[in-house]
Amino acid sequence: MKTFFSWVLLILVLVLGGVIYFKYYFVFGEGVKSGYLNYAVKKGNLFKTYEGKLIQEGFGSGRTGTITSNEFVFSIESDSIFRLLETNSGKFFDLHYKEYHGVLPWRGHTKYIVDKIIQMK
Repeated sequence: MKTFFSWVLLILVLVLGGVIYFKYYFVFGEGVKSGYLNYAVKKGNLFKTYEGKLIQEGFGSGRTGTITSNEFVFSIESDSIFRLLETNSGKFFDLHYKEYHGVLPWRGHTKYIVDKIIQMK
């Protein structure tokens, strides 16, 4: 009976570990977004993270009957990327990002994490 519960506990721990990995650490998608950098800020109550917003060309869909700009809201992985974005607000950037299924508070406020600057104009 004791070994049965040990196996059940082991299986539950492995399943829980797999679910946590898939939700928070598995890279769901990668890509490049281009646009004008609207802002780059450091914010947070407990975990200070770097956040930014890119305004893309074209129009997005807002509420019915309204026209809005396409916006890409993202978190920033490192200090060096943040410093470069912070000092060049308003310029055109091509940013490489990774998309996760879930948000971790110490990683940022969004599921999109910018890890590289491809080009700045």
